[in-house]
Formats: sequence, structure tokens, C-alpha cells
Amino acid sequence: MITLGFVYVLAGLCFAAFAVLGARDRTNPKRFGNAAFWGLLALSMLAGDRLGDFGNGLLVLALVAIAGTGQIGRAPGGEAPAAEQAARAASHGNFLLLVALIIPAVALAGTFLFKWVPGLADPKQATLISLAIGVLIALAVGMARLKPPPLLPLQQGRRLLDAVGWAAILPQMLASLGAVFALAGVGEVVGGLIGTAIPQGSLFGATLAFGLGMALFTMVMGNAFAAFPVMLAAVGMPLLIKQYDGDPAVVAAIGMLAGFCGTLMTPMAANFNLVPAALLELRNPYGVIRVQIGTALPLLAVNILFIYLFAF
Repeated sequence: MITLGFVYVLAGLCFAAFAVLGARDRTNPKRFGNAAFWGLLALSMLAGDRLGDFGNGLLVLALVAIAGTGQIGRAPGGEAPAAEQAARAASHGNFLLLVALIIPAVALAGTFLFKWVPGLADPKQATLISLAIGVLIALAVGMARLKPPPLLPLQQGRRLLDAVGWAAILPQMLASLGAVFALAGVGEVVGGLIGTAIPQGSLFGATLAFGLGMALFTMVMGNAFAAFPVMLAAVGMPLLIKQYDGDPAVVAAIGMLAGFCGTLMTPMAANFNLVPAALLELRNPYGVIRVQIGTALPLLAVNILFIYLFAF
């Protein structure tokens, strides 16, 4: 049976290859910092369960130290000229799009297949396993048709990660932070504080606190999945669901959408808001956020209204 361990091994081998290739790139003045960062990440993927909690904690601190001291950077150049890129795109046409579409298609198909045919893969992790298989199939198809040098996919993957830097693993860090907050009882503490501000018996006040709290905690933590357990424990479960008998599906689903509105407005969601600005080389690193605020605020208001109208 294929388990989630397969995904970890695949990711770990990729990061290990990025570390080796990065260490050999003499054009990059920060090549050893890059190699150490991606190498430690590879170690966490390949042997994290053997390191234990203390070992993984030290590994995370080492990652923070490397990134915090500015030891990660990209080498100059490495990109094909724009004219050459345009010529290649015109030559291969829609095939490039087809290769990209293989990944979500295989992920969707595998999610259903692995649940219908038990024993092939862990049904609880069917989507992630299918996504990893889709990446391998897309890579094989692209290599067979385009016939690039064998190491080119890894080299370009390394170049992209070097450009993104530490922000590439920020979602995982923030999701872990949300789990820590939930275990530490932060939700109960926040619930007590919010409870003093909500008028007694006010359903709309509780709904407003839940929606705004999801957005604000997401802005602080950078990830709605990290904010959700905190706000569900603070307001969603004790007030909206238990006290006011709200529909859990509506409260949870639309509450997550309210959190995603916060994602649009925070630099903590670096993979959404800072990475595109860096890759596009925008003058203002927060340019993406400035454009999205005009959409996020009215959308947040609509989500709060929808919880109030449809959950009760």
C-alpha cells in the first residue's frame, strides 16, 4: 500500500538534490547557505520521524537561523532570454499546458480511484499521494516529448526555490503554529476575551466576532487553516454551534472563506502575496496585497452576512 511516506521520500529526495546542486553552483555567493537550508529540509522529510521532537525542534531552529541571518540567495542569471522563451512556447504550443494539466487531472482521478479500490493507497491521504504521482507522470511526459538535459528539471526547480527562499516553507511553519496554539488552549483564552465584548444574547455579534476573528487571526498567522482551530474553539463551537444551534457545515465552510479574506491582506501569507511579487520583480513587494484589499474587505462582509443568514 502506498502511504504518505512515499510523498515524504519523494519530497526529501528533491530537496536533497537541490542542496547538492546548490552547493556546486559557484556563481552563487550564498551557495552554502542554500545547500544547508534545503539539506536540512531534506533531512526532516527523510528522517523526521527518527529525529524525535527535540531533534526536529533543533532542525527548525537551524532553518530559522540560516534564513534569519540572510544566508539564502539566488545566483545571478540562469534564465533563458525572453525571445528564446517565446520561441520555445510557440514551438511547443498547447503541449506545455497539457503537461501542467496532467497534475490536477491525476490528483482528481487518483483521489476517487484509491477510495474505490482499497489496498492501493492510504485512503486518508489519497489526494496527496495522487498529487505526487501526477507530478511524476507530468515530468515523465515532459521529458519524453521535450528531451531536455536530464538535470534541467532539478536545476530549474532549485533556481525557483532559491528565488522564493525561506517563504517556500512558511505555510508549513504557520500551520504548525496553529496546531501549537490549539494544544496550548489559546482558543479558550481568546474566547473568554471575545465573550466580554459580545453583547449578551447577540447572535449577530457572535457571528461578526467569528468572521472578523478568522480574518484577523489569518492575517497574523498567515494561514486560515492555522486560524481555524483557534477561532472555532473560541467562538464557533461554544457560541455559534452549541449556544445558537448553528449548522456546523455552514459555520466551518464559510468561516474558512472569511479567513481566506485575511489571506489576501497579509504579508504573512508569503506564498500568495510576497512570492509572486518577488518572481515578477515588482517594485513594491506589497503591491499584490494593495490590489487585493479592495476585493477582500467586501468579500469578508458578504461571508459574515452569509453565516448569519444561512447557518441558523
